[in-house]
Amino acid sequence: MEFLPKKNRLSRLKQFWLLVRQAIAGGDHDFTSGPIGRSVLLLAIPMMLEMFMESIFAVVDIFFVARLGADAVAAVGLTEAVITLVYALAIGLSMSTTAMVARRVGAKNPEGAAVVSGQALWVGFVVALGVGVIGILFARDILVLIGASTTVVEDGSGYTAIMLGGSLTILFLFLLGAIFRGAGDANIAMRALWLANGINIVLDPCLIFGLGPFPEMGVTGAAIATNIGRGIGVCYGLHCLFGRAGRIPMDISHLRIVPSVLARLLRVSVGGVLQFLIATSSWVVLMKIVSVYGSTAIAGYTIAIRTIDLTILPAWGMSNAAATLVGQNLGAGDPDRAERSVWVTVRYNAAFMISVAVVLIIFAEPILRLFIEDPTVVEYGVDCLRFVSYGYGFYAVGMVLEQSFNGAGDTVTPTWINLFCFWIVQIPLAYSLAQKLQLGPQGVFLAITVAESLIALVAVWLFRRGRWKLKAV
Repeated sequence: MEFLPKKNRLSRLKQFWLLVRQAIAGGDHDFTSGPIGRSVLLLAIPMMLEMFMESIFAVVDIFFVARLGADAVAAVGLTEAVITLVYALAIGLSMSTTAMVARRVGAKNPEGAAVVSGQALWVGFVVALGVGVIGILFARDILVLIGASTTVVEDGSGYTAIMLGGSLTILFLFLLGAIFRGAGDANIAMRALWLANGINIVLDPCLIFGLGPFPEMGVTGAAIATNIGRGIGVCYGLHCLFGRAGRIPMDISHLRIVPSVLARLLRVSVGGVLQFLIATSSWVVLMKIVSVYGSTAIAGYTIAIRTIDLTILPAWGMSNAAATLVGQNLGAGDPDRAERSVWVTVRYNAAFMISVAVVLIIFAEPILRLFIEDPTVVEYGVDCLRFVSYGYGFYAVGMVLEQSFNGAGDTVTPTWINLFCFWIVQIPLAYSLAQKLQLGPQGVFLAITVAESLIALVAVWLFRRGRWKLKAV
């Protein structure tokens, strides 16, 4: 673009901003026809903004909690390691929901998409009920199990109980987003996250530090603020879904349980849930390895991972665009367009992730000091941020291809990829580098980069074989 005449550059820029405005505003766009690059961006822009808002939840919490000290940050980090298991359930269910909704929307069957949506909400409710009860009753035991010190358990058990007890807000926010994304209404999912995050940003400092009329609740206040924000975002999403603000004609009658559809949803979900349980449970093990080196190592690792989430989740949003395009185009009977859409998305995502990696590598220390001044915590965090950023180009490819498998309803292939790369490679490598070769937490950080890069290489090989095009959901 830099070699174009100035007038042409301005014209291109104007066209891009018009596309951004259209993507945010939404509209009745057919993603099974027309220019692929335009379809990718119309879906990816609101999805990236949505995931950016999701990552802001984590960064805002840790920004304010860091003012309470390393033990408070450790409590949040250890809890987050457990919450990732809830995210695994939410994301696994969401992937199958997106795949089935997108396939029916692509086949011009909105009624079928509404039935799938109703079954998904019931599954989310039942799962959240079970997780919530366990979290409230066993919060202290969970923290002890994953290596928390006595001080961290005392300070953080309330935070853990509330975050796990409020898992309904996590599951429903993800499922509603999956429904809207599968339908092509990514802008509605984006607005729900904006609303939820805005409320969390306002309430976090008020409840943590006791500003104005609010009580000072410390780290527990962060959990309450997050759940209130997410809860309001869920209410907005339900209002849009049943108010027929999008492409799916949803009403109360669609909440009736349809055994055949429910069984199919659960069958596809099993692969998605296992896929992310394998991935996220490996992060719990990594946290356990890091916890051996004390609260400062946990705090540095936690802050760095939260910062990484801030960039990974928007890239994941672009990957979700590939999932929707694959599902809708397979539903429309055009697998070649589905494949072309994936490779266009890969190029866009790689450009974004590599650009971000350069910034994180260069400015790692100033970024960490925005959160905390403890030099030991900052040192651990900088190491983590830089090591993980070195593999960003590979991550961009891997996440798009894995989501493309999921969008086709093939949740089994990414499950095997994750099992091999995370449990067969990453965990043994992290333990060996950290403890056997005495690299400490740096060994864990290096293992993350190796495993995530390997995912990309394996995913490219399997995607090119093309078996995902034959999957029926």
